[in-house]
Amino acid sequence: MRIRNWLAVVGALAVVVLVPPLLTSGADTSSSLRSLRVLVPNAPGGGYDVTARTAAKAMEDAELIRNTEVFNLPGAGGTVGLGRTVSERGNGKLVMSMGLGVVGSVYTNKAPSSLLDTTPIAKLIEEPDIVVVGADSPYRTLDDLVAAWRADPGGVTVGGGSSPGGPDHLAPMLIAKAVGLDPRRVNYIPFDGGGELLASVLGGKVAFGVSGVGEYRDQIEAGQIRVLAVTSGSRLSGVDAPTLRESGVDVEFNNWRGVVAPPGISDADRARLVDLFTDLHGTPQWREALARNGWTDAFAPGEEFGAFLRAENDRVAAVLKDLGLA
Repeated sequence: MRIRNWLAVVGALAVVVLVPPLLTSGADTSSSLRSLRVLVPNAPGGGYDVTARTAAKAMEDAELIRNTEVFNLPGAGGTVGLGRTVSERGNGKLVMSMGLGVVGSVYTNKAPSSLLDTTPIAKLIEEPDIVVVGADSPYRTLDDLVAAWRADPGGVTVGGGSSPGGPDHLAPMLIAKAVGLDPRRVNYIPFDGGGELLASVLGGKVAFGVSGVGEYRDQIEAGQIRVLAVTSGSRLSGVDAPTLRESGVDVEFNNWRGVVAPPGISDADRARLVDLFTDLHGTPQWREALARNGWTDAFAPGEEFGAFLRAENDRVAAVLKDLGLA
């Protein structure tokens, strides 16, 4: 009797070991994601943050996903968040909101990882920068600002929501070069996102700021800041300001943002993530967000985005070298 009972126990254990469990420990084998974590590599209120939270809300409103957690991990122009993303190798439920700023920060911060170490998921938007001052600034036009800047390149400080090499740094450097100033003489003060920059613009702690238009829509409409120029090729709807070229400065410049995932994720996880953002791109919620924020649709999924990233990596390195900044 005891032998029979012992054999029954052994047989039951064999079934448990040899037959795969019906419920896996957290593995998602469905064709779509149920939850997603989005890492933002700068402070709340910055461009990556606004883009990530807008995308997350649009996904949930469109019922593409049940739960999206957006969290901030700022530092070193986005390269702290980049390092975290690369270290999450194989995690198919994490993406990082990023853009041109992180490409440049890798060079200027001599980061050990680059965006080429990640899995490209999708390029989402393009957005021009704006040259802004506080409402009580003495600079009423871009000509006023440029005249003062030429007279005292180091004394007329410029703030930007990205570290050196990022879009809010590259734009004023290109403007400086176009108006005859040595970019190396420009007194650029970096902030961790447009949210942190805003207080210094409003308080007059910097002479002017450069940031993405989507970050300052509310302040523009409220009359708290004055836009002296936009860096796009044409004027922006809802922004009463000329382009740089209309103001006599031969520069056109656009920032861009997208999402990447950690390296080493499975083909299935990569396909799920690309499909999720492709579906987002087709929703009315996302189209409304583009219009509301003044963003240009620049969607490029998967490997198309990967090819773009490789080209941008080379382009930014060349621009920094040309400006004498790398």
